[in-house]
Amino acid sequence: MNLVIVRSWLTLVLFLLNIRASTAFQICNVKKIHNPLFARPKKRQKRQRRFEQVTPDDTELAENLERKIRAKRPALGHVVPRMMRPKGSGGSANPKIRPQGKAREAGLNNPSRLKIAGGSAKGRRLDSPKVYLRPMMGKVREAVYSAFTSFGLYETAATRQLDIFSGSGSVGLESLSRGASHCTFVDLSSDCCAATKRNIDWCEFGEDSDKTTQVVCADAFQTLRDPASVGIDPTIPFQIMTICPPYEEIIYADLLDAVANSPVVGDDCIVLIEYPVELQCLPHVLERKDGGKLIGIRNRRYGRTVIAMYIANPTGAMEVANSRPEEFVKVK
Repeated sequence: MNLVIVRSWLTLVLFLLNIRASTAFQICNVKKIHNPLFARPKKRQKRQRRFEQVTPDDTELAENLERKIRAKRPALGHVVPRMMRPKGSGGSANPKIRPQGKAREAGLNNPSRLKIAGGSAKGRRLDSPKVYLRPMMGKVREAVYSAFTSFGLYETAATRQLDIFSGSGSVGLESLSRGASHCTFVDLSSDCCAATKRNIDWCEFGEDSDKTTQVVCADAFQTLRDPASVGIDPTIPFQIMTICPPYEEIIYADLLDAVANSPVVGDDCIVLIEYPVELQCLPHVLERKDGGKLIGIRNRRYGRTVIAMYIANPTGAMEVANSRPEEFVKVK
């Protein structure tokens, strides 16, 4: 009798335990489904940038190109505008960078540590004017002239370059070092023109050299629209034109119009225009009043600097300089 009672109690206990275990299992499954703590982590999707491509047929200038743009950059070098100087600066807070070695003996002032990146004058440090300017970065110059070399511009000894907003002349001197036969430097500042002449002699591209140079102290827009008035012969074509303007001091719509319709821009002339990333993007095609066109072949970003290259009225002589509308895009 006692054995039967014990068996009955054991059966009841096992039955109750089975029900409880089943209920607990169902509750756990519900928690796994609804509780985010038990849910599998979702894969993080990379945020993709949306680009708006400028089609080759769309040659209308954007509104931001028709006004001055704000593109502040930190001050570099020994010449810093008063408005950009931090309060209480002086002594070690705003030190001067002084040249060393032969450059110091020659009396060169090189606060931005400018030097020729390649060619016959590779490694030569350049003098800088006393006015405040921001020259093209060394890595950008190397990329630019690698592209020029790939276009075959230095395979012949007849390559001529026009350097607008030349500053210290570093861009044009780089071209002379790599094989250009002539370079005309244009800048409105007499201090910049004087520094360019010193750099020409320092790089040994003066009168004793087989290369010819011309330094013109004139307004850039006047030079582009009427080169004869500043002493530049418009009948002799240039193969390269480089334009590195001060970002906040010009209106790019006026600059593009002056470049596109300039008499010194002939067929197959490569035009380089530097602009800030705040401008978003330049048009892929620039129309000329005579019916010609400037076709965009490069548009590369280097940090906060963008370099656009155009070829004027391409004849097909430069097979590598092809139209690349996919590079002329702006980030939304």
